Amino acid sequence: MNTPAAISRNPATGEEIARYPYQDAAALEASLASSQRGFAAWSQFSVEERSAALLRMAKALRANAEAMARMTTTEMGMPISQSRGEVEKCAKLCEWYAEHGPAMVADEPTLVEDNKAVVAYLPLGPVLAVMPWNFPVWQVMRGAVPIIFGGNSYVLKHAPNVMGCARLLAAVWAEAGLPEGVFEVINVEPPLVSMAIADPRIAMVAVTGSVGAGAAIAAQAGAALKKCVLELGGSDPFIVLADADLDQAVKAAVTSRFNNAGQVCIAAKRIILEAPIAEAFTERFVAAVKALQIGDPQADSTFVGPMARFDLRDELDGQVQATLAEGATLLLGGHKLEREGNYYAPTVLADVTPDMTAFRKEIFGPVASLIVARDAEHAVELANDSEFGLGGALWTTDAAKAQKLARRIVSGAVFINGFTASDPRVPIGGVKKSGYGRELSHFGLREFLNVQTIWRDRG
Repeated sequence: MNTPAAISRNPATGEEIARYPYQDAAALEASLASSQRGFAAWSQFSVEERSAALLRMAKALRANAEAMARMTTTEMGMPISQSRGEVEKCAKLCEWYAEHGPAMVADEPTLVEDNKAVVAYLPLGPVLAVMPWNFPVWQVMRGAVPIIFGGNSYVLKHAPNVMGCARLLAAVWAEAGLPEGVFEVINVEPPLVSMAIADPRIAMVAVTGSVGAGAAIAAQAGAALKKCVLELGGSDPFIVLADADLDQAVKAAVTSRFNNAGQVCIAAKRIILEAPIAEAFTERFVAAVKALQIGDPQADSTFVGPMARFDLRDELDGQVQATLAEGATLLLGGHKLEREGNYYAPTVLADVTPDMTAFRKEIFGPVASLIVARDAEHAVELANDSEFGLGGALWTTDAAKAQKLARRIVSGAVFINGFTASDPRVPIGGVKKSGYGRELSHFGLREFLNVQTIWRDRG
């Protein structure tokens, strides 16, 4: 009888890499106890000591960068140049919080006279993080770094297909000298995830994933009166107005849509074109997509690698075929590639309208949907006609108009003349079914802290 296990499989070849047997309740109990002990010790470390630990982690990440990048590429197919960039981004994240974090957790004065009241930012306890596979290092670290810097411990439940990345991350944190139990990895099936959420030692829950998974976990956390931070994906609009720099807009749209084989929550999923430039943009965009290098993700020249999971490629193809049946025009791709591995042809769909699958659903793969708007007002209306609200982009050379329109787009972020990206200097998170709460910047640090009022001599 086979023991239930998380299976890591190379999407470029279909080859099974490793099996990681799921933990039982006793093993989960040991991990939670370890995390609680780690928190008890770590929360007493000074802010200066925590900053020093992050600087050591930055060095450890760079020392192990190639191994971590290769693991990411092998387990989920991210092209190696992008995997290397992910690790370096994590190292810079550690350095940023080491430098700026102390000011964010310092006692904050209030308007109470004679400085009698201050606000303190204090650790909460172990935080359970349920993380996805699409950025198996960065997705973890962008939450873990501020959570750990704040004095909490971090319990990682990673996606089953990237458990090698999870274990490697734990090893690198240990190499950086983080106390035992502060970064804990669990490998459990859903019933034990529920058990962990309900456990009184878990103080908060962070989730990045699908709407269904986020809603289910949030309901369980709510029943236990525990706060959640949810980032649940999106269908980001990428608006190009008639006065935009088309060459730069095309370049950004291609990068944003097809990076990591389109498996990005904040990718440009719905490209909304103002009518006067729709034809010119489309022609240049299709030509640029045709030129993308598809191939072995271990090769430096590859830009589009395989999709991470075979079942998700089948789901993506079903969405594409449904959209075509609904009346969209296929300009490029639209099929699985006839080669070894889990590849899908970079695809461009035109004449997409709000009643079609590619407009209404999140398309998580190398598929771009082109939508024509009558004017800027219509473009904003189309952008907001979605159950998601994570990010978005707006291209125009009219700075004043851009500022006004950006504030009317219902999303957690709008990037003007650029594409949506995560950066420690600004918060990331969504509205509507993209979730709630924020990661990164001081918002993503304070989300996971006890905001405590300390008032003396009130009389």
